[in-house]
Amino acid sequence: MVGHTASDVPPTMAVKIFSAGVAACVADMITFPLDTAKVRLQVGSAIQGECLTSSAIRYKGVLGTIITLAKTEGPVKLYSGLPAGLQRQISFASLRIGLYDTVQDFFTTGKEASLGSKISAGLTTGGVAVFIGQPTEVVKVRLQAQSGLHGPKPRYTGTYNAYRIIATTEGLTGLWKGTTPNLTRNVIINCTELVTYDLMKEALVKSRLLADDVPCHFVSAVIAGFCTTVLSSPVDVVKTRFVNSSPGQYTSVPNCAMMMLTREGPSAFFKGFLPSFLRLGSWNVIMFVCFEQLKRELMKSRQTMDCAT
Repeated sequence: MVGHTASDVPPTMAVKIFSAGVAACVADMITFPLDTAKVRLQVGSAIQGECLTSSAIRYKGVLGTIITLAKTEGPVKLYSGLPAGLQRQISFASLRIGLYDTVQDFFTTGKEASLGSKISAGLTTGGVAVFIGQPTEVVKVRLQAQSGLHGPKPRYTGTYNAYRIIATTEGLTGLWKGTTPNLTRNVIINCTELVTYDLMKEALVKSRLLADDVPCHFVSAVIAGFCTTVLSSPVDVVKTRFVNSSPGQYTSVPNCAMMMLTREGPSAFFKGFLPSFLRLGSWNVIMFVCFEQLKRELMKSRQTMDCAT
């Protein structure tokens, strides 16, 4: 990405991976209620895989969903699945974001990275990260979608309980359920998010509209978040429905998509769009601003230590 550090010293790969993981965790902790609202809206009026008593709850809009969840199930429910979410960012975001520049350099043949090399880097890091982090995604979605009103005994009592139950009842492959739609979704997100951010930041800096600092990172992140939400929403909804479905409910990912289309119409693929954008946009802003600043501060600290020795 353009503008490595304040002193023009490129951050090391380890610094990038560490910075990406920490920044993603900070962004996740702040925006997690929006992600929970998005999941509930995407799953729809009948929460997949749960008893019908919980389907009486109706969610209307982002704020309405958050308020309804807080009132009916308690404020803590907004953060249900957060441990799995943080595990996901450590294993997923740290790789897809932290390795992006390194993989981009590998695909670059000339002096400057082309659009093709940027896209190739996004595809590669996104794909690798999905396979590693998919179990954390499955557990996170299951816990977020689980209503506390459907009976005395919930499906899962906690993060590690969910890992154990899914592995014992559905096999180890159950932890990688929905890998195909999640792979498609995250490849789209990774390419759009990182490439758009990279291109916007590069354009703003080169045209001297903004310096390579927080305002530039903020604008680039908002634009990247919107473009990413538009392109990834249909796949994201299908992924959420399929991952949270009970065994045998859908025969395949295409079957899930077709049932959504025939039963609910095309608009079903954009359920939860506003919370998706609010979450992804705010997540991008927090993550990229923290990521850029953390890289710079770590490199400054390293230079100070090198000078001292």
